[in-house]
Amino acid sequence: MKNRKLILLIPAFAIGLLACRKDKTEAPDMDYTAASDNARADDIFNDMLSMVDKAVDDNGLRDLCDPTVTFDTTSTPRTITLDFGDVNCTASNGRLRRGQILVSYTGRYRDAGTVITITPVNYYVNNNLVTGTKTVTNMGLNANDQPYFAIVVNGTITAGDGSWVATHQAQRVRTWIQGSGTAQLSDDVYLITGGGNGVNRNGIPYVTEITSALRIELGCNWYVVSGTVVVTPTGRPARTIDYGNGACDGTFTVSVNGQTYTITIG
Repeated sequence: MKNRKLILLIPAFAIGLLACRKDKTEAPDMDYTAASDNARADDIFNDMLSMVDKAVDDNGLRDLCDPTVTFDTTSTPRTITLDFGDVNCTASNGRLRRGQILVSYTGRYRDAGTVITITPVNYYVNNNLVTGTKTVTNMGLNANDQPYFAIVVNGTITAGDGSWVATHQAQRVRTWIQGSGTAQLSDDVYLITGGGNGVNRNGIPYVTEITSALRIELGCNWYVVSGTVVVTPTGRPARTIDYGNGACDGTFTVSVNGQTYTITIG
């Protein structure tokens, strides 16, 4: 288990921003719902996978909300179950979790062709129900001899009170540019490219595109240190999320209709 690094989780993309502007003339579109829902889904699915990383790290689990971990190495494919229990526990980052995460894997993370599938089961984050799958496929080495992985997410987030549902799909490529030669996770650095789509809680479809590769550093508490993502709701202006130029400071900006807002990840 010492050398197994199952999943890098992408950072927390959370945007909790709501803006409204009214003028005597037609008001510009400042609705952040699509960007917020996409960011929430990205954050939840990546947080879910970070728990898998901790579960298989030889250094053990360190969070205040650690699950009970069960390994089945006789089944085909092999499985891991992370059980957070039926009552919310509070993680060190303030996130509430309960339920299970099931992991199936056909081989080692480092082996070309390995497929890892993560499925939440009665799994809640901050009392929102998470369903769907996230699949990671090891594609081998690229032209620069760097390991890279195809990532596919097909998920749904449902409000705990059932008042809204948001869907989220993503197709990404994760390239392991630093740290693949060591066992620890803290020196790992990845570049993420790709896009996705979804439907926000108001029933409005949107598409997403990473326009500048996201740099993910596991040694940073907020993971993402640079890169940009554009979220475009159907028939509406694009919203641009900018994670900056490399500082591990937990901030990013959101721009729409000529207005830019700085957000600190809570």
